[in-house]
Amino acid sequence: MRDTDRILAGDSTSAAQMCSSTERLELRSHGDAHFPTLIHLPGLHGDWTLLGPFRDALAGRVRLVETTYPRNQDWVLEDYAVALETALSEHGITRGWVIGESFSSQVAWQFLARQQERGDRAAFRFDGLLLVGGFVRHPWAWGVRIAHSASCTVPMPLLRMLCGIYGRMAGRRYCDRPEIVTELNEFVARRTNEADRRAMTGRYRIISDTDLQPAARSAGVPVYHLSGAWDPIVPWWQVRPWLRRYCPGYRASKVLWRAGHNVLLSASSESAEQILEWIRSGTR
Repeated sequence: MRDTDRILAGDSTSAAQMCSSTERLELRSHGDAHFPTLIHLPGLHGDWTLLGPFRDALAGRVRLVETTYPRNQDWVLEDYAVALETALSEHGITRGWVIGESFSSQVAWQFLARQQERGDRAAFRFDGLLLVGGFVRHPWAWGVRIAHSASCTVPMPLLRMLCGIYGRMAGRRYCDRPEIVTELNEFVARRTNEADRRAMTGRYRIISDTDLQPAARSAGVPVYHLSGAWDPIVPWWQVRPWLRRYCPGYRASKVLWRAGHNVLLSASSESAEQILEWIRSGTR
């Protein structure tokens, strides 16, 4: 892929005012603009540090746009959607496929609702929505509350130890790919920052407070659902039947049986091939 192209984008009308790079949504893109555009919105951790293997698996076949959220614990869902809209506009991206991974399925639904409300005046045109480990309203409200409490109270030394173990385990798989190991090390470093922890805790609150079923019930674009079978965080076996029954844009789901919640990392090649197949079917 070509050298990455980065921008920072905020929005003066957003409830959260952004005045420095740590308070602004950041985009970077890989690949030529003549390829189909695939915009990745990250999970609860809020950045692109776990995306390296998936990025490599897509090389030369899409224009991949990656997102990092600011460490702002006060943002509400509309702030994420507005900042994303602004960033894409500043980058000249007016259409594409959107991946809403885990937490960011909520951002993606909100962003879609904003565009559908505007109709022909929309700043961005969805070619399709890809939910990866995603959901509409989280089926386990009790689980989100437990995770929120743990995020608030876990001691930082324990968090450092757990993140370090995760980073080493993931790094062993890519020990011959130093650029991916570097990003995994960055993932660990960011997760053990107190400001980062507060921002992630705020995202649990967003999940608890949000019900995007009205947006999903009115979705007028193709919607696909990808998940790992061994997912203790989002129960795909409850999400998929709801989408099939109530979401008019729903097209298909795929469960990757050797993958966990972070399916783009644990099954990057399989995820890339499935997503490319859906993109091809949606553009015929």
